Parts: sequence; structure tokens; C-alpha cells
Amino acid sequence: MFDLVTLLSMRVAIDALVVAAFWAQSRRYPAIGGPGWWAVASFLSILGSGGLWLRSTGSVFWAIVVGTSLIMAGAFAVWLGLRSYLGLPARRWHLFLAWLGGFGALCALTYGVDTAQGRQIVFTATVIAITCGGLRDLTRAERDAPRVPELRAVRMITVFELLTMLAFVISVPVMGYTPDEVMPVYLFVFLMTLLVRMALYNALVSHRLRVEGDRARQTLQVREADQRALIENLGAGVMVFRPDNTLASINSAARRFLGWSDGGANPALPEPTSGGHAWQLLGEGGQPMRRHELPFDRVLATGQPARDIVMGVPVGDGGEVRWALCNAYPENGTDGGLRHVVLTFIDITSLRNAQGEQKALQAQLAQSQKMEALGTLAGGVAHDFNNILAAILGNADLARQDLGEAHPAAESLDEIRTAARRGRELVRRILAFSRQQPLELVETDLALVLAEACALLRAALPPHVELVQSSGGPVPGILADPTQIGQVFVNLGTNALHAMQAGGGRLEFRIDSLPAQHPAVPAELAQVCRQRRVDAVRVQVVDNGSGMDEAVRRRIFEPFFTTKAVGQGTGLGLPMVLGIVQSHGGAIDVQSRPGTGTTFTLLFPAAAAADRGTMAAAGPRIGVPQTASAVLPSLPNATDAMSDTPATPMPHVLYLDDDDTLVFLVRRLLERRGFRVTAFTSQSDAIEAVRADPQAFDLLLTDYNMPGMSGLDVARAVLALQPSLTVAVASGYITDEMQAEARAAGVREVVFKTDAVETFCEVVSRLVQPAA
Repeated sequence: MFDLVTLLSMRVAIDALVVAAFWAQSRRYPAIGGPGWWAVASFLSILGSGGLWLRSTGSVFWAIVVGTSLIMAGAFAVWLGLRSYLGLPARRWHLFLAWLGGFGALCALTYGVDTAQGRQIVFTATVIAITCGGLRDLTRAERDAPRVPELRAVRMITVFELLTMLAFVISVPVMGYTPDEVMPVYLFVFLMTLLVRMALYNALVSHRLRVEGDRARQTLQVREADQRALIENLGAGVMVFRPDNTLASINSAARRFLGWSDGGANPALPEPTSGGHAWQLLGEGGQPMRRHELPFDRVLATGQPARDIVMGVPVGDGGEVRWALCNAYPENGTDGGLRHVVLTFIDITSLRNAQGEQKALQAQLAQSQKMEALGTLAGGVAHDFNNILAAILGNADLARQDLGEAHPAAESLDEIRTAARRGRELVRRILAFSRQQPLELVETDLALVLAEACALLRAALPPHVELVQSSGGPVPGILADPTQIGQVFVNLGTNALHAMQAGGGRLEFRIDSLPAQHPAVPAELAQVCRQRRVDAVRVQVVDNGSGMDEAVRRRIFEPFFTTKAVGQGTGLGLPMVLGIVQSHGGAIDVQSRPGTGTTFTLLFPAAAAADRGTMAAAGPRIGVPQTASAVLPSLPNATDAMSDTPATPMPHVLYLDDDDTLVFLVRRLLERRGFRVTAFTSQSDAIEAVRADPQAFDLLLTDYNMPGMSGLDVARAVLALQPSLTVAVASGYITDEMQAEARAAGVREVVFKTDAVETFCEVVSRLVQPAA
């Protein structure tokens, strides 16, 4: 039963299977320590068994020294594999030196003192030491991992082998058996334990694989949870679509962007379904995107990522559109097939709105620069045109006085005056557009001004047009020039009546007040209102006339642009409105659609308490036309001059203008009123006249805009010669800076040239009166 040769053959066969099994495991799972060493141990065991097999041939070296040493080396390799599996230091050099010591001892006991018992003791002691070392390692490992039954089983089989070795050691000297008698039993027992041990080692490898698999799955789950948490908390939206266009997953940012709740989709933007529902996405220009432009379809068609796509998503029934910068890329499976299409996007709605506001501001800036340039040009043209009109009106008045009412030419002179007055009104509009007219700011009740404007409009109201004036409660006053504000209301009302001429309709003026934080108040005006702690006053002019398209609406404030027939409009009405509103610190907005009418919204800052006090304390401003009701001095006429009573000295006026036509006209006008007039067209001649006789003149009236020296330069030079002389400057192009300079130079009044024909003599009469 225990034939040595048979047992050795069985052991060789079993070791061969073990070598193949553990070598395959070491190649398949290189990260697991142990199988490689166990394969080496079995291979050394095969070689050692072969050496023992050679005992029958009488070869002492191969049978005893080599065979026994190889079996010892196999035991060392088993221990190394166990330590490697447990993750303990290998200590290869220590074990190699121990094996060399055993090999040397076997050689000495074979070739020096030939004793079989000594060789048996060396072999047995070495194997027992190795077994004790492995048992110690297993005990520590089981203490660290008490719930691993495989380790407990390996420790138990190791204890059994140790007891078997001790029984073998005791049986030979104590019981009197020879080594050859107990060797077959020993080989049989260890052959069985080898089978059990190898099975347990294989179980250990399987356990390690399970542990590492569980750890890998746990790590994967943690990683997936981290990824889900990361994606869920991203500020960018992430949507994962299946190839059939159904939604697989979506993060919180995407839900917020689309207006979805955690429980479902927005009814206005439901989830896409495989039934063919598709969202109506908008391209960068605001037009619906074609199918081949959609990010999902581009990835589906090409299999390539689609990057930096700007798209708009309508998310509400009210037409709200949210904009996103989108990227899309395919997610392929292990077989290369498309699993998902992933869309990532960031919300750029605020950026898009800011860009829109920036474009609007740029357009406003360009419009403002164009208006400023045109205003400067208009002011310059108005200056020269004023001189021409003043000459025409003045000479027409003089000619009418000379000819009398019954003269046949009187009617023609009336027509000349009418045409000149129309030209003067055109100049007023140009100056209102360019904001060159001086303002007489007083606290104004817009409701009263609006009532007066409506009264004027009712006189020309067609019978099929309804005019309505409504108020939203008490409205605070504003600082304004009532005449110019009334002109704005009349102009807007007239335009509305023209838009409703064909079919009639309704014209409504609404007035109310808004808090500074109201969204309808522009940001710049709102800031002014907040600083002054006042509300904004709103006036709306609403009609249901023909309306305007967007192209016309953008151009309505351009000077000389009109949609009326030739000869029916100058194109200066609305530019004048814009100039007046902006000069009052207000804002204007226009909403219109063809066929539905137009709404003009005017917004002004309300007057503050400090403004009322300031306006009450301030006297008449330089440049503000004085009323025509001033008391004029009694000037002697020609009959009085011929009487015996001593003549009253005539006021002597020094008039300076570079336009000889106006010089001729003003001299005639003033001389006809009884003034003595000395007129010049040269600045140096006028200054020399004052230098020659500083007391000869009662008033210097000079034009402002002249080549070389301006009127203010002349005023400074003359006042340096005669500080008590009254000086006035006339101009049709008055600015705040000019008024400030005139006040600093000592000029008593700046006369607005537009009113020169009617009020020129009255202003001169008032200025030459002695100071009260």
C-alpha cells in the first residue's frame, strides 16, 4: 500500500498539476502574491522526488544531498509564497542562507560523517522550523482578519503537518523504527496534506479575488457616486440622451435652466420622447434651428463632437427664451456602438442680455454722436439763417411802415413776413433739436400743461377721433420750460392725429408717477431720481393709428427723416421732441407695431424741495427772454425835438455786427425809435470809437459769433476802457458755457437773436434805462 516508488510517482503527478495550476494563476493574476512561489515550490518538489527516486540506483549525491536539499528548497518556496500572499516581507536572502546552511550540513553528514540519522534530523529540523514560521505568520494574519475561514483552514493543516513531523521525529528513536520503514507513511500523509494545502491555497487565491473584486466594485460605486455628485452640483447643465432622442439623465443645473422641478418636466417644455417630440430650439440669430444644426442630430449623424453652439430654448408660455453655449459629444460602448449623446451647456442668458444692452448702448452712442454733430451743424446754420431772417422781417416791417396799409405792395409784404416767420419757426425747431435754446426752468405742473395742449389739439380734432386725458392720481411737478414741454405734447398729438386720419380712432394722454426702482424707469434716470430722492413723472401718448414697423421706428428721431408726402413735413418734429426731453433730463421710449398704433412714453425726474427753493431765489437767467410787457421809456418824437423845450439827450447805441445787412437794418430800426446809432462791422473800429470817447455811448450791442474777435472779446476790451458802459451780446447759438463766460465778462444780458425782430427795440429801450 505504501510503496515508495508509487507514492513518489503520485507526488510527482500531483506536483505537476499544482505547477500548471499555480503558474497559470500567477500569469493571470500577477498582483496576487503567492501562486508563483507555490508553482516554484511544486517544481522543486518534483525535482526532489526524482532525487529520492534515484535511491535505488545507489547514487548517494542525487538521492540524499540533492533530493533532500530540493525538497527543503520547496518548503522554503511555500513559505515565501505564503508571506508574499499575506503581504509580509519576503526575506529571500535570509531564507537562501538558511537553505545553504542545511545543504552544507547534508553534505557534511554525507561525505564527512556518514550518518543517516543526522541527515534525517537536519531535514526534519529545517522543515519543522519552516512550518513553525508559516504557522506564526498565519496566526498573525488570522488575528488581523478573523473572519477568513480559508486562513483558519490553512493554519489547521499547518498544525497537523507540524504534529506529523514531530511524530515522525519521535517514532524513529523512541519506537525503534528505521527511517526507511516510516518514510512511505510519511510521504503518504504529506501527499494528502499537499492536496488539501493546494486546495486551500487555491481557495485563498479565490478569496483574494473576491475581496479585490468587492473592493473594486466598491471603489467603482464610490467613484460613480462622486461623479454623480460632481455632475449634479456642477454649475453647467448636463443632459444625457439615448440614441432614440429620449432623455436618460439630467442634472440640477439643467433642470433649473429648463424650469423643471425635481419631480418632472416643465409643462411648457416637456421631456422629449421616442414618440417624435422635438424642442423648437433657436439659433444664434433668433431663428429656429434646422434639424442638421441641432447638437444631438449633428453628433448622431457624424459621430463627432459638436462644440460651442449658441442656442436659445423657449421655456415659457410668455415667450421667454434662455440662451446656452452648448457642447455635445458621443459616448460609445465597449463594442464601439453609440450608447449616449451627452450635452453640456452653460447659461449665457445674462451675457446675451448684456450684449444686447451693449449693442443698444452702442447704437444710442452712435445716434447721440450723430445728433451732436448734426446739432452743432444745425446751430451754426441757424446762426447765419437768423441773420437772414432778421434782415427780411425787419426790412419788411420798415417797408410796410413806409408804404402804409393801403399801398398795393402791403399784401406782398405780409406774405414775405409770413414766409419769414415760417422760416424762423423752422430755426426754432432746429435749435430745439440741437438743444441750443435757453431754458427757463420753473416748477411746472405737467397736468396743466397737458390740459392746455389738449385744448389746442381739440380745435383741430377731426370728428371721428376721440381725445382722452387721464391721470393716475396726484402727480408731482417737474423743473421745466412750460412752453417747450407744451410744444412737445402738441407735436406728439399732431403726429398721432395724422396717423389716425384715414379711419379715425382714439388719442389718449396718460400722466402718472413711478417710483425710481420701477422697471419702466431707465437706469440712468432712476439713478438721478434716487440721488434726488424723488419719483419719476410719466406721460404716455397712446394712439391706435397706423403704427410703424421696426425700420421706421429706429429712424424717427433722425433729423429731416419723414414718412409724410413731400411738402407735408420737415422731419424735425420728433427730433425737436427728443432734444427738448433730453434737455430736461428726461427719457423717451417708443413702442409701435403696424396696424395697432403707437405709444410714446416720456419720463422726467420730479422736482425736489431743494430745487423749488433754488428756483424761487434765483432771478432771471442770462439768456432767458424777458417778457414783452416791460415798461418802455417815453422817447421824444420828431415833433417834440422841434419844440422850444430843451431836447432830452437821445440814448447813443454802439452796434457791432459783421453782417452789413443787419447793421443797415438795426440802424434804421433804432433810429426810427429815436435812438442815436453808431454802427460798425469791424471789431477794432468799435473798440477805437469807445477809446476815442468813452462817455459817448449808453449801450454797446454786439454780435457774438464774428471772425477774429468774438463778441465777448470785444465786451472785455470795451469794459476795460469804460467799466460803467452797459454791454449786451446777441446770438442765435446760446450755450450754458457762453452764458457763464458772458456773466464773468460783465455782460448785462445775452439776447436771443431768434426774437430780435419783434423785441430788439424793446430790449434796447430796457437796457438804456438808468439803473433803479
